[in-house]
Amino acid sequence: MSVWDEVVGQQPTVELLRRAVRSARGDGAGMTHAWLFTGPPGSGRSVAARAFAAALLCDEDEAGCGTCHSCHTVLTGSHADVTTLRTEGVIISRKQALELLPLAQRRPSVGRWRVILVEDADRLNDYSGNAMLKAIEEPTARTVWLLCAPSADDVLVTIRSRCRHVGLRTPPPQAVADLLVRRDGVDPQMAAFAARAAQSHIGMARRLATDEQARIRRREVLAVPLKVHGVGEAVMHAAALLETAKEEAEAGTAERDEAERADLLRALGADPSSRTQPPHVRTQLTALTKHQKRRATRFLGDMVDRSLLDLLSLYRDVLLLHADPEAELINAEIRPDVERLAGQLSPAKTVRCMDAIRETRERIGTTNSTPLLALEAMTLQLRADA
Repeated sequence: MSVWDEVVGQQPTVELLRRAVRSARGDGAGMTHAWLFTGPPGSGRSVAARAFAAALLCDEDEAGCGTCHSCHTVLTGSHADVTTLRTEGVIISRKQALELLPLAQRRPSVGRWRVILVEDADRLNDYSGNAMLKAIEEPTARTVWLLCAPSADDVLVTIRSRCRHVGLRTPPPQAVADLLVRRDGVDPQMAAFAARAAQSHIGMARRLATDEQARIRRREVLAVPLKVHGVGEAVMHAAALLETAKEEAEAGTAERDEAERADLLRALGADPSSRTQPPHVRTQLTALTKHQKRRATRFLGDMVDRSLLDLLSLYRDVLLLHADPEAELINAEIRPDVERLAGQLSPAKTVRCMDAIRETRERIGTTNSTPLLALEAMTLQLRADA
């Protein structure tokens, strides 16, 4: 077992990080105080960053053993010297950034390094980025910053210029399938389907492989283009797309929310079965509920985006069939439907549909567009007669 086991399909990156860990332990060069991990969604950039943190803090001579106390606590998010900044909002606020600065100045309490992991560095704005910049520019001797973002261009230039860049790629589907079989005990055939359907997004592949309802919801999304003919149908199916995303978001957060509530009650010494809680417990529960609602809003946006990516994969398959009728498809399990859609759409119309989906992703992801209105505008353009 190793902390690197779940860094899938990234062997050059793993080797680079291993060398840095050896350097941090006094063997060679390659360690620096600030790192920027980039890669497309599902590539595992935060997984790689956390594995790196675990290896730096590992208790054993073979750094990154994956079994010692330090490795376990880093990977589970409970190590005293590892602070993780996530945001459930559109931006990381200046207040959130400033809260990290005193931590960055402290020496490690139990391990070799103090690690600050920022999972959404692309959400830093000028105010929060400038607040964080000073700490990154003038690091303490035993503090390491690990920043994650989809691409280097998404990060403020003043910050990325002070970080060592680690680029991750989309892992091969077979590598993702192998992980699902090894880690989650998934049937190899199901794992292969899930990895292909998720386009190598590790988290989504696991969800598709282990949750039948997730597979059903994905099929409902892929069925939309064949059902949209008139304006009324376009509006109706836009609402259906949003409802499907809401169901997926609720399914993806309900179990986690309940576990967090139970952990909080346990930590406060409260009785989970009690109908009323003491004031200090109610205050903590209210704060947790607000946090979970913010996270649910962001997760809904992620699920809408995931549905749009699934639709893009469908039109990608249609375009591929126009070029090669025997081509291997992402959505091979519904090949007859893809062939039927290819018979209805010219290559030019297919490209226009893909452009409409991309524009919708941008509207929802980077502006304040109402998701339903953006989806309605998109489905109107997906009509075969549009």
